[in-house]
Amino acid sequence: MAKESMKAREVKRAKLVARYAEKRAALKKVIATTEDPVEAYEAARKLQAIPKNANPIRLHNRCKVTGRPKGYIRQFGISRIQFREMASAGLIPGVKKASW
Repeated sequence: MAKESMKAREVKRAKLVARYAEKRAALKKVIATTEDPVEAYEAARKLQAIPKNANPIRLHNRCKVTGRPKGYIRQFGISRIQFREMASAGLIPGVKKASW
């Protein structure tokens, strides 16, 4: 089980990313498309002023059940360990153990 503080930190980062998404996109567009180097420089300075945790790269997927950061299965939103346990218990619809 992951520490509650780590789970809370990820939630906080997700909120920051959502809050600054439009502003980041607008500034990045200005930097990429403008011909004026002064305008691009000012946009880059403003982009640097945005908090580090507002960058979507800093987000990390975590298991919804345990908070485990590794072995995450995107389709189900849980870790491989929880997936195996839940699938064996029949808690995930449409998933059954392979046999051949």
